[in-house]
Amino acid sequence: MSIGSRLWGAALALSLCLPVVAHGAEVAKKDAPTPLSAYELYRIYGDKTWTWNTGGGRFFDEGRRFVAWSNDKGQPSFAEGRWVIDDLGQLCMRATWTNAEGAARASTCFGHRKIGNTIYQRRQPSGEWYVFRHASVRQGDEFQKLVPTDTVSAKASELKQILLSQEVARKGG
Repeated sequence: MSIGSRLWGAALALSLCLPVVAHGAEVAKKDAPTPLSAYELYRIYGDKTWTWNTGGGRFFDEGRRFVAWSNDKGQPSFAEGRWVIDDLGQLCMRATWTNAEGAARASTCFGHRKIGNTIYQRRQPSGEWYVFRHASVRQGDEFQKLVPTDTVSAKASELKQILLSQEVARKGG
């Protein structure tokens, strides 16, 4: 076989394979998870309350203020701080949590990625990814726990008054 024939054969094989390779790369790119933008995160969380089994957190639009309360294991607490989002798909709640034992700053972050119209979430830095919102929202999606009504502020304010009065009493004031 001459060199020209081999080159022509290699060129033909390459021309037949390139569309398949390009299609494979296109499919891989389409199915690759991409981070949600800050705008997308804002649309999900802005002026919403995330209800939890043990309480909830409110993401105020004004000043990106964050207020929360929890009654985990019979230990009531409240939080005040800010919520922060970025174009890497990250939402962070940076707040001071106060309970009967005192106050401490905490930052809790969640990563968000999407494949098509399905959004995945995990607690950062090393939580497991799970479906946050299916392409067609389903009952049980964590996304369903974000509601427009502020169900948090009154309870957080009540806990703040109780816990601060307990602190004053402990200090003898």
